[in-house]
Amino acid sequence: METALPERVKGVRSPPSIPRALTKVEASVDVLKALADPTRLQMIGVLKRSARPVCICDFTAAFDLSQPTISHHMGRLREAGLVEVTKDGIWAYYRLNPHLESKTRALLDVLV
Repeated sequence: METALPERVKGVRSPPSIPRALTKVEASVDVLKALADPTRLQMIGVLKRSARPVCICDFTAAFDLSQPTISHHMGRLREAGLVEVTKDGIWAYYRLNPHLESKTRALLDVLV
């Protein structure tokens, strides 16, 4: 004789606890999405190793990409909070955000 299993009700037995607030998760996802592009990851590596802010013109020359493409990549990194920009005349200078969380810095240490 076959015994029927009890019917499961969603979430009644042992629902998992959610370890992080949704806003923290979304911020982490934004950082990961920004770093998921090979060019942006290389740009972060350049900024991480640079003692001074890097001019957009230097990125344009190093990556052999157009200025609008470089600006797009930097915009994505800036939106994710990874870089800061300073303008001087027509030039934009980028640096790694000095206020990154320690976990984000540790992630960058592993990736670049």
